[in-house]
Amino acid sequence: MTEQNYEGMRRAMVSNQLRTTAVNDPRVVDAMLSVPRERHVPAESGPYAYIDRAIPLGNGRALNPPMATGRLLTEAHAAPGERVLLIGSATGYAAALLAILGTQVIALEEDAALTATARAVVSSAAVRFVEGPLAAGWAEAAPYDLIFIDGAIEAIPDALIEQLSPNGRIATGIIDRGVTRLAIGRRAGKGFGPSAFADAEIVTLPGFSKPKAFAF
Repeated sequence: MTEQNYEGMRRAMVSNQLRTTAVNDPRVVDAMLSVPRERHVPAESGPYAYIDRAIPLGNGRALNPPMATGRLLTEAHAAPGERVLLIGSATGYAAALLAILGTQVIALEEDAALTATARAVVSSAAVRFVEGPLAAGWAEAAPYDLIFIDGAIEAIPDALIEQLSPNGRIATGIIDRGVTRLAIGRRAGKGFGPSAFADAEIVTLPGFSKPKAFAF
């Protein structure tokens, strides 16, 4: 594959997958048109980097389909200068997009191999890669205007909500009775409630299992 081939595939992704599925923020579209997605997948998966499916990254992890990432970014309304905690940064694709959108990104990952790949690919001074349990967030740099969870989870831990600034948002995928849905929520005082806006294929992140209900 050549750079021209990949550029053509990026343009096809925008035309066929993003613009047809309400990814309509010009800033998000331009960012996704400019980031070489093929650099964020294993070399053998480069020709498949722009298909509308998750791309395996190893160790049970995968890169989200473009539509899921694009819809979450569109609904998140990430503004220049905002502080963002990216949870599940994997190989750094979403981190690169958020940097182009002008945000300051703490990119959290618990898989050291994925973090090493991300650091090798993303050179933006706006992104700081850190390692730790995903569900714990990164309290030392809180509060955040936006917490962008790049995958589907069963429940949002209180620890993450507490790391939001007043009126801060969380964009994520939610697993609801076996269906993955994209959702956005805003903190209001001590309250928080995500609202789903679309059903979509989005990869599941580890470490966010909902506590099992007690039963006799």
